[in-house]
Amino acid sequence: MVRLSIQARQALSRLVLPGLVLAALAVTLLARVAPGPAQQLRAVASDAVAPAYSLVGGPASGVRDMLATAVSVLHVAHENAELRAENARLRRWYDAAQALATENVALRAQLHWLPQPEPSFVTARVVADTGGLYDRAVLLSVGPNSPVQRGQIALDASGLVGRVSQLGSRSARILLITDATSRVPVMLADSHARAIVLGTNAAWPRLMYYPQDVMPKEGERVVTSAEAGAFPAGLPVGTVHYDHPGTPVVIPAASLDSLDLVRIFDYGLTSILPPDAPGRAHAAETETAPPDAPRAAAPAASHGLLGIARANAAGLPFLAHLLKPVVAKPEPAQP
Repeated sequence: MVRLSIQARQALSRLVLPGLVLAALAVTLLARVAPGPAQQLRAVASDAVAPAYSLVGGPASGVRDMLATAVSVLHVAHENAELRAENARLRRWYDAAQALATENVALRAQLHWLPQPEPSFVTARVVADTGGLYDRAVLLSVGPNSPVQRGQIALDASGLVGRVSQLGSRSARILLITDATSRVPVMLADSHARAIVLGTNAAWPRLMYYPQDVMPKEGERVVTSAEAGAFPAGLPVGTVHYDHPGTPVVIPAASLDSLDLVRIFDYGLTSILPPDAPGRAHAAETETAPPDAPRAAAPAASHGLLGIARANAAGLPFLAHLLKPVVAKPEPAQP
């Protein structure tokens, strides 16, 4: 075996890097000038280093799998502890619900309470998210000879979606509670105060016309109220949230952005129906009225649900006119 001197080894070590650079340049030029041989050379090099990569990558892959298994075991143990705690909480709620159900049955028997009939419903699938006359509405496929009628209530698995506003031979359009023409009389679950959920075409409708001495609480449940006969009482609408200080909104309980299956319930409520074409009724009345005819005074701004009852008694045909406060404009002075 030939032993190199220290000077020779140092000279060779200095030539390694320049030699590799020259070899890389030569391979690059070869790939430009003659692509075929360059591809063959690359394939031979890949075949030569593939076993080394496999040999080195095998243990690394095994270590990664072991670490993933350990992390998975820890995650399963943590999830198991959470599920055990949740199961214990649900068990306590189950016992409390059983006791309350027994007490409820006894109280109903003493009061000779007559239960309300269960409403019939139809399940339909959302086929389009198109507003049509509205900004926030969905189209359902209900099939022929469907019992669906205007004004019926639409719910998903979590809460109130809206009401049926238009009907076709095989479809129904649902006006969502977030539409600007939607007004829903509601009740705050904790204070039992009445209010109005007013759609704004945004993701969260506003909570308005609640009593001045009641301030809705963050996270308070909001359910429908039976005022004016537009909705049945007790349907979940959402929870109170303060988007800005002093401006409560309602986070809908229903998944309005990802509706798929919707149930349409018939509660037999037809006193207030959704508008056919928002904004057209007032224009039609203005166009058909004579120019010199005296204008009827607009209803005063309604604070609370007393205005709803008054508007309902007046026989106004559209929900937007029933529940939207209107301020009358002063008549111009006659010369």
